[in-house]
Amino acid sequence: MNFLKNKIFSVISEEAANSGVRAFVIGGFVRDCFLERNSKDIDIVVEGSGIELAERVAKKLRVKVAVFKNFGTAMLKSGDIEVEFVGARKESYRSDSRKPIVEDGTIEDDQLRRDFTINALAFSLQKEDFGKLSDPFNGVKDLQAGLIRTPLEPDTTYSDDPLRMIRAIRFASQLSFTIVPESIESLKRNRDRLKILSTERISDELNKIILSPKPSVGFYLLEETGLLELILPQLVKLKGAEYVDGKGHKENFSHTLQVLDNLAAMSDNLWLRWSALLHDIAKPATKNFEPGIGWTFHGHDFIGGKMVPKIFQQLKMPLNEKMRYVQKMVQLHLRPIALVQEVVTDSAVRRLLFDAGDDIEDLMMLCEADITSKNDKIVKKHKKNFALVREKLIEVEAKDAVRNFQNPITGEYIMETYGIGPCREIGEIKEYIKNAILDGVIGNHFDEARILMEKKCSEMGLNKLLSED
Repeated sequence: MNFLKNKIFSVISEEAANSGVRAFVIGGFVRDCFLERNSKDIDIVVEGSGIELAERVAKKLRVKVAVFKNFGTAMLKSGDIEVEFVGARKESYRSDSRKPIVEDGTIEDDQLRRDFTINALAFSLQKEDFGKLSDPFNGVKDLQAGLIRTPLEPDTTYSDDPLRMIRAIRFASQLSFTIVPESIESLKRNRDRLKILSTERISDELNKIILSPKPSVGFYLLEETGLLELILPQLVKLKGAEYVDGKGHKENFSHTLQVLDNLAAMSDNLWLRWSALLHDIAKPATKNFEPGIGWTFHGHDFIGGKMVPKIFQQLKMPLNEKMRYVQKMVQLHLRPIALVQEVVTDSAVRRLLFDAGDDIEDLMMLCEADITSKNDKIVKKHKKNFALVREKLIEVEAKDAVRNFQNPITGEYIMETYGIGPCREIGEIKEYIKNAILDGVIGNHFDEARILMEKKCSEMGLNKLLSED
């Protein structure tokens, strides 16, 4: 089968021949050809200067080339395809760094330094054997068997570059592959090598695991190998179920991963998936056994929300609106469930719409993903009730317009009307009016809000102050 139909490959082949070097397509593109997955990223290894070949190809295609001399790489785009060129290398590593000592090498040297057999596959771009597969470690056989295996002895591969440990798990999660037993044992032995990695690189791989079709595959492997305890120890604390007087609580680690998988089937939103992963993160901290009642986790939504910024900071992830979104989802994840379990009042729905704003649909998805009972009747009942809540959300929003609520009475209006400056009382008045609207005492209209403002100000003595002035 010819996988190299795109014009870019013939151009690279021609320019490599003109400059007297050999070039090969290697890595993910080749792997994905055999997996029948579309790949827009192409890696070219050159027995010579990758930068020089990239510049020749770019000139031929009349496109721009980005050169990274410090790394010996160059990159160009042709249509929607991104091509990276690098010289073939052989590497050796120091024990205190994942940065290799690099020397020029052959295609065989370069394949030997690859992380996994399935990523060491290469297609020749030489005219005499164009498209011929080079597979020195039986990578195609491992692809067919669904196995993650290292080209070298796994302790060497993982100790040299510990990021490969998380990459092994990431590929297993993304592709639904199995890591071979000797690699699993090596991951356990080399876990402490993670300490030489930058947190940002670890978090990048973690995000890719979270975005995989079934993220639980990756997280169970992270836990089994002891890596999760080093990366996200708060999650490991969810493991296990405690019993008192024969009463046990839900095993929250497996529950959390089931919620994450459920949500992954609904949405590819990374930050919503993070919300699923962290929604019960405070259960260990709030766990309590109450005689006659059983296990409780009071306030785990609120405490969990407070834990989110610390976890994001720990992982060196963005502390901006993305973090605040996850925090909000964690803090609100019980609210729709509470509406399911009791009579749904317009007031409760208004408050939920007010607090969730435009993220209400994401919140509802998270809550539906949180239904993990093995009892089909309970699941059907909850989903039916959630459908009613959704109807109520639409009905109340159409009538009261409280999503992204703006108070009809502003602080400026109060100050102008009563001739006062900024003060605590203004906040109290606005809060009073907001609550009256959300509780359905008045509609979300200026005239009704103004009348209530005047009543409240009179009770606070502002009318009297105005008349004395």
